[in-house]
Amino acid sequence: MRSSLKFTNKLTMISEMENDSKFQILEYNTLNGATDVETAFGLNVINESGIKLKQIRIILDDSAVKLEPGALSYMKGDIEIKSKIGGVVGLGKKLLVSKLTGETIFKSNYKGTGEIFLEPSFGHFALLELEDDEIIVDDGLFCACEEDVQVGAAMQKNISSTFLGNEGVCQTKIHGSGIVVIEIPVPENEIFKCTLIDDTLKVDGNFAILRTGNINFSVEKSTKSIMGSLTSGEGFVNVYRGTGEVWLIPTKSVYEDIKSKGLKVMSELSEERNTEV
Repeated sequence: MRSSLKFTNKLTMISEMENDSKFQILEYNTLNGATDVETAFGLNVINESGIKLKQIRIILDDSAVKLEPGALSYMKGDIEIKSKIGGVVGLGKKLLVSKLTGETIFKSNYKGTGEIFLEPSFGHFALLELEDDEIIVDDGLFCACEEDVQVGAAMQKNISSTFLGNEGVCQTKIHGSGIVVIEIPVPENEIFKCTLIDDTLKVDGNFAILRTGNINFSVEKSTKSIMGSLTSGEGFVNVYRGTGEVWLIPTKSVYEDIKSKGLKVMSELSEERNTEV
């Protein structure tokens, strides 16, 4: 293995997974690069709030990975970049998948020995390893994967999930064997990874971001009759059936409320609830 880039104590590795290539999630401990008062104030808020800038590092050892276009920040070493179109038929399929899922058409292959760094982000990342598996994720979550992993589209299997599930006609299907990087809306420790064994999960809201391929998804009335759904105030629920895993992010709505209503409003709501109790 060739010499790797050296880091200062400003970076911490918070997660790592290794197969043919090694994937790491790096975290910047603090940001101190302000050269003006406005930026300094913003960085102070970020540092005091515990918000961390993160970056994906991929170490290739005569191996190959695929990246979402625009994800690359920089790389070092003997790495060759290729984009596979697959002829007229292949191009047509990629155009259709791109139109249906919102994913970009071409995902470049990076092959060789060296290091790849993706664009840093204040978001959150998760590393997964597939072993001849399939997962279906929300559009826009895919970042990178090993060469033997395929990224395509999963068509919704029924009318209810297509028009009532807020997931669109297609979602992103990732299948094969290898490591996958996805960007997730909340920290991984706030994800409820619900395991189903020939069971049913009903979710009131659109906060399931991942499911394994053998889980069936549909949208159903929350009660047996339309009138019951209307009077209960619940309406329709997203339903997951089968054996596998579903990732839920229930804390997402809290962050959305804080962002849209502000901390003052959230504090007032909390006080009202405490008073009622």
